[in-house]
Amino acid sequence: MAPLPLNALLDQVEESLKSDLIPVCIFNDEEIFRAEIERIFTRNWVFVAHESEIPGKGDFVLRRIGLESVIVSRDTDGNINVMSNHCRHRGTEVCQADRGNAAHFTCPYHGWTYRNNGDWAGAPHLKEAYGGKLDNKQWGLLHAPHVDSHQGLIFASLDRDAPPLKQYLGNAAWMLDAMIGLHPAGMRVAGAPERYRVRANWKTAAENFTGDVYHVDYLHRSNEQVQTAVGLQGSCEFGRSYEMGNGHNFVGHEWVKAIHPGYVFAGYPQSYIEQFELSGLDEAQLLMMRDKPPTVGTIFPNLSFIRVASFTKIDEPPAVMTSFRQWQPIGPAELEVWNWQLVWNFMSEADAEAVYKIGQFNFGSAGVFEQDDTVAWESIAKVGASRWWRREGKHFNFQQGHRSAVDQSPDPHWTGPGIHRTTGYGEHRQLAFYRHWLKVMRENGKR
Repeated sequence: MAPLPLNALLDQVEESLKSDLIPVCIFNDEEIFRAEIERIFTRNWVFVAHESEIPGKGDFVLRRIGLESVIVSRDTDGNINVMSNHCRHRGTEVCQADRGNAAHFTCPYHGWTYRNNGDWAGAPHLKEAYGGKLDNKQWGLLHAPHVDSHQGLIFASLDRDAPPLKQYLGNAAWMLDAMIGLHPAGMRVAGAPERYRVRANWKTAAENFTGDVYHVDYLHRSNEQVQTAVGLQGSCEFGRSYEMGNGHNFVGHEWVKAIHPGYVFAGYPQSYIEQFELSGLDEAQLLMMRDKPPTVGTIFPNLSFIRVASFTKIDEPPAVMTSFRQWQPIGPAELEVWNWQLVWNFMSEADAEAVYKIGQFNFGSAGVFEQDDTVAWESIAKVGASRWWRREGKHFNFQQGHRSAVDQSPDPHWTGPGIHRTTGYGEHRQLAFYRHWLKVMRENGKR
């Protein structure tokens, strides 16, 4: 069976979405993947680093935007730059270190050297080879045309016509303000990101973190059996949906009902809550963060987070972990997970270390939840390549909300942005993600 051309595949997705179905082929298709890299990852805003990873002048980290290797640096003037990691002379990578502090980057091939703001700085045998200095801007490293940050999260876009970051984030900025803006000093990373590869499609992971709470009590039931988690059966009953538009989707949990009325602000201890600055939150943000805070979410295309109270030992008190993770595309059936644990800047080093350990215990590469998820995701990529399933024109079912006995309609009393639903049942968030994916694939294919 000859593979379908891209437009025919997108036509299939568009027709299937009318019935809340998704063709299996988009989860392992080379042409779809190439188009995603061009139309999504080089056209949208993509998260690249946290400001706390490059606090000082000269600090840098090596990151990716889609398949592009980029250097994220704080130059000697204190400005943040996102630059291609390829020499302008012959294209060799100029930086091989994951992180560090440098005044210059030097290409190992011919020795072309660049300042930490990307300007060309020199080359060996300059007079003999070139007769003098080259133009430092014309031959500097290629810069991302747009770099901006929100609540310490640094984003970049490779598209010169990209809208401002605040516009791109839309209502998701409101959500990040509520999550990270609880304290004026904000949050920091607790160490470098852990990185590991999974033989799965990046969309599967991003979709899961839009708020697939339906899988929690079944896929992760072993955690309840060994008592590293309790009450997982209530994941949908107490789930609360937040659809923020532009492909950004979140799910929270009404912990004050699921656990007890005093379990506010995601289970943070009272000593932390007393340090939060809540005057900057609007009424809807305050109500949400107090009673039904976001638990997981995805900022389109590939940045997700999870915030939940957990523990590593039954006889130790739980702590609230905040993990930001990025689903880096490698191929149509492979992704690399980049996993950061974030902690509040006001926390002691001992408390930060405890939260880091809890985050890694649950959602590190060997995490008790992470292992469950990644095994399931890898199977999806396998069937995405199935000649049998493709020949039969099979779809994945996203129709959970069609005949549900649970009211999944938008909450008419919600005063915040976007759409809020008072249940975790339904696959509205996943469908919103794929509808936006299709919109971006269509629109950016015309440019």
